[in-house]
Amino acid sequence: MSEIKIFRVMGEIKKHNYQTAFRKEVRALKPEEAVETVYTELGSKHRAKRFQINIVKVEEISPEEVEDPTLKRLTLGETKNV
Repeated sequence: MSEIKIFRVMGEIKKHNYQTAFRKEVRALKPEEAVETVYTELGSKHRAKRFQINIVKVEEISPEEVEDPTLKRLTLGETKNV
């Protein structure tokens, strides 16, 4: 069984009246799956087609480097003190 890794995907969205850079952290088995997840999520949230999304860099990161609070809790198993 494969171990799930965390990837940071960086790139930009270029639409005719809109351009912005993004950095997204996702859980996946391979870098190709991480890119596919980013295409799916950004296309859904920003109504961007795949040709409008330019992936610049995909890197595997350690659980300690995660910045997304939800992903950090999932990975490190941290619980919220209530």
